[in-house]
Amino acid sequence: MNRTFKNVLVTVSGMLVGLLLVGAVLGQNPAAQANEPYRHLNVFTEVFARIKSDYVEEPDMKNVTLGAINGLLVTVDPFASYLDAGQYKAYLKAKEAKRAGLGLVLSRKYSAELSVVDAIPGSPADQMGLTTGDIIEAINGVSTRDMPLAYADVMLEGEPGTTVELTVLRLRKPEPTKIVLSRSMVVMPTLTARMIGQDTGLITVPDLSSGKSAQVASKVRELERQGMKKLVLDLRHAATSEAGEGAALASLFLDSGVIATLEGQKYEKETFKADPSKVVWKGELAVLTNRGTMGAAEITAAALQDNKRAKVVGERTYGDAAVRKAIPTGDGGALLLAVAKFKTPEGKTIQETSVTPAFAVAGNEGAPDLEDDDAGAAAGAAEARRPEPAKPADDAILKKAIELLSGKAEQAAASPAAAVSPRQPKVLGPLNVPAKQ
Repeated sequence: MNRTFKNVLVTVSGMLVGLLLVGAVLGQNPAAQANEPYRHLNVFTEVFARIKSDYVEEPDMKNVTLGAINGLLVTVDPFASYLDAGQYKAYLKAKEAKRAGLGLVLSRKYSAELSVVDAIPGSPADQMGLTTGDIIEAINGVSTRDMPLAYADVMLEGEPGTTVELTVLRLRKPEPTKIVLSRSMVVMPTLTARMIGQDTGLITVPDLSSGKSAQVASKVRELERQGMKKLVLDLRHAATSEAGEGAALASLFLDSGVIATLEGQKYEKETFKADPSKVVWKGELAVLTNRGTMGAAEITAAALQDNKRAKVVGERTYGDAAVRKAIPTGDGGALLLAVAKFKTPEGKTIQETSVTPAFAVAGNEGAPDLEDDDAGAAAGAAEARRPEPAKPADDAILKKAIELLSGKAEQAAASPAAAVSPRQPKVLGPLNVPAKQ
């Protein structure tokens, strides 16, 4: 099946989803609303039949079906997957065993192929310079266009020391680049805290896995003993997380107000509210975000900004905070699908709107070019994008936050449009971040 046909198929799938939604809204009575989806499914059946009978060449109908299903899922949830029986079995087996990987967090939010949300600091992917917005066109020569997202994670994992070949496309480089990475046991970076200046503390939170909010509370008390009067909470590159940690982290700084709500079609609405007994810091606060901020970290940033508790500085976040579950299908496979999404205190769905800082500042983190014969240079260049450079003056986002806390910067909010760095991916359409599926 050629690339053009695949593109058309994904587009048609998306259009069909749109038709289903429009039909549900425009139905004039309950009976019409009940029958409308089935009318559009008839359209889908006709399109399917026309492809089989009239396309220029005999298509592989199994691939057509799988492509249509995945196109349908990606339209409603960029982290969704359909796994057939064999893939689902491999997925469950991989979940049981702790295997080596590359440290990539992937989605389909910006591309039909897999796009990089972020690379875990220190991981093989990070050392090679892979970063937000990069497109993974193929894994070991297999195209990712119709590959279930969850199965891609399975393919990226294996025994330590074994290799994976990735075909990577970067927006500023027209030709795909093939790179080879060695799998290793990925360890999340340690949460760090330090004083920057006489009275300002900086806590860098690389992820929001279980227990991280408690660690932040401990670090706040530690910095207070060192004379901290102002605090910067760095949530950049916090792409892996558990949803509950987002609310728990916000509660450390909020003594009242709604943190977030969680809603789904068949999910009982849940409202997370601030608990004054949990507060550990009532002083001045700034929060840093970028395109690699996702999930629980977005819940925290939105809660502190909407409740006017903190100055949120940096780039627009990635945009995903949802609860996902595996839903078995009759063929022995499963759908991995969002069943509930988090909304900000202002009622905005994070997956649809992301979190836009009141003080938008483009990051100055470099994105190295990937070269087949110069992996070392790429790894060295990747160090330049760390969220905690040696000097705050070298970090535009951190520098702005310090100015705001010190009162030297203008207090007017920046443009509501998201700051766009040279690595910002184009948005073609409108990671509890899902724990690893």
